[in-house]
Amino acid sequence: MSDCSDIRTGVVDVHAHWLPRDLLGLPPGNPYGGMNDRDGELFLGDIPLSFATAAMTDIGAVVADTDKAGLGARVVSAPPFAFPVHAPEQADDYVTAFNEQLADAVSRADGTLVGLGLVRLDDTAPARRELTRLAGTEGVAGVAVPPLVQGSSYADGVPREVLAIAAELGLAVLVHPMQLPRPEWDRHYLVNLIGNPVETTTAVASVLLGGVLEQLPDLRICFVHGGGCAPGLVGRWDHGWRSRADVRASSRCLPSDTFTRLYFDTVTHDPDVLRLLRSHSSPERILCGSDYPFDMAQPDPVGYLLSQGLDASVLEANGRAFLGL
Repeated sequence: MSDCSDIRTGVVDVHAHWLPRDLLGLPPGNPYGGMNDRDGELFLGDIPLSFATAAMTDIGAVVADTDKAGLGARVVSAPPFAFPVHAPEQADDYVTAFNEQLADAVSRADGTLVGLGLVRLDDTAPARRELTRLAGTEGVAGVAVPPLVQGSSYADGVPREVLAIAAELGLAVLVHPMQLPRPEWDRHYLVNLIGNPVETTTAVASVLLGGVLEQLPDLRICFVHGGGCAPGLVGRWDHGWRSRADVRASSRCLPSDTFTRLYFDTVTHDPDVLRLLRSHSSPERILCGSDYPFDMAQPDPVGYLLSQGLDASVLEANGRAFLGL
């Protein structure tokens, strides 16, 4: 595992994004038309993202904003548009370039930033090579991955093998949705407002009902946005597990029991939802998140959590544990 032990003291925000300017074009095959700067504002294709380009691309700006937020450290990963899933066999150069520049960026941040790299999810051999390289890279603690890969999730196939390799190498895994389009979500930003939590929920169910943590007890895996809809559905999943053989075919444990072994960030936008998440999860698995610098971010991640009775020292310890420190 790579050495991230020199990060600053204080609350760790595990959910923030960064992408160097020369990689704004996104991986080959992406359907978005790339990201681009227009007079200092960042766009995805022709869609404004409503924040300054520097907040995504300039490490100095990221560090300054981390300080303003009262955080000890921030964990940066690529925005989900940059996941190499659309033409993965053509994405090796992009993945390598991002991971190399990520390592350089965090090394210049004086312990303020930790990195999560990119990895292909379609072929075990290149995935193992890249994960092994990341595990030996100072300042990089793991990888960020999408919840769904070509219509499947993490219960089996190459994505499941990637989790096994990450667990073997001691790498943390952050699962972040991709805003996959559907016709019924083409207005009102529903692709994010509904799509993001639904994607995440699907991956949580896949991991729980697929018995992934029963097979990989050392896996450190975090689901962002408070686990999506999962905290409100875990009781339903328990009922299904008890009632139907097909639901429990791949797992020996009730979903609610395994749920306590997952990490979740706190970007819930609702104190009641945060309380629901806390009622089902383990206190040691709640992580501070912000979704910086997107417009759906929690603008005051530390203040929000302290106002809800969470303890800063516990949040710091949890963040460090997730990162393997």
